[in-house]
Amino acid sequence: MAKLLRTIVFVATLFVGLFSLFAGVGRAAPGPSSARSVSALPAQVATPQAPTPPSVPVTPSTSTPVTNNGSGNVSVNLGNSLSKPSQSVTIIVVLTLLTVAPSLLIMLTSFTRVIIVLSLTRNALGLQSVPPNQVIAGMALFLTLFIMSPVLTQVNKDGIQPYLHGQKTQQQAYNDGVAPLRTWMLKQTRTDNLALFTDAKNKPASPDKVSMTSLIPAFILSEVKTAFIIGFVIFIPFLVIDLIVSSSLMSMGMMMLPPVLVSLPFKILLFVLVDGWALIVKSLLTSFH
Repeated sequence: MAKLLRTIVFVATLFVGLFSLFAGVGRAAPGPSSARSVSALPAQVATPQAPTPPSVPVTPSTSTPVTNNGSGNVSVNLGNSLSKPSQSVTIIVVLTLLTVAPSLLIMLTSFTRVIIVLSLTRNALGLQSVPPNQVIAGMALFLTLFIMSPVLTQVNKDGIQPYLHGQKTQQQAYNDGVAPLRTWMLKQTRTDNLALFTDAKNKPASPDKVSMTSLIPAFILSEVKTAFIIGFVIFIPFLVIDLIVSSSLMSMGMMMLPPVLVSLPFKILLFVLVDGWALIVKSLLTSFH
């Protein structure tokens, strides 16, 4: 037993000595490679770059002269750049006109009278959908362009083109462009309708001085009245045909047969024989002159 204890103590002493030996080697001074790695660390740090010098100021262009009158105020001469409307202003004006174009076409031209007369003619014939609405509207549109072409040409010549070329201001172009249209509308407006929208206290000295806010509704009423008068005259021959056919059916005892169904072929035949559409268009053109 004592011998075993001495053996264990000897082995433990041997292990303690070996452990102390290896621990001393680990705490030894660093070698040359470690010294080189430590000394190389400061060389890896990036040095700050020098600041970039400011750029040289550019000399201002002489296309827009800037002058100093000596009192501390600077004036800029834009030359002739404001004499003509810019492209942005022109685009805005065109888009605005396109937006209100349907109202202007209906209210300020002969379109109202033409389309009412054509619609009443179709109803007088007893045809509810022939010609179609698209055909009636298209015919009225092109007849309106034909009737209004002299006036529109004068408006373009006096108002639109001088404004686009910078020869007139906006107010001058409006006054000169509206003048031909105002003259034409006054010729088509009835006196009583014009007096209806003219204030008695501020009555203009002459019809040329009437404002557009009073002239436009008076012109529309006159156009509607004239169109209904023309439509009444167109209805008379077709009404006579309906009365004749109705009386003939009554005398023959055919009360169950609709008179409109029998008179329709006779009305169409009469309208074709007299070239009715040409007569209607001729009457419309004559009514504007």
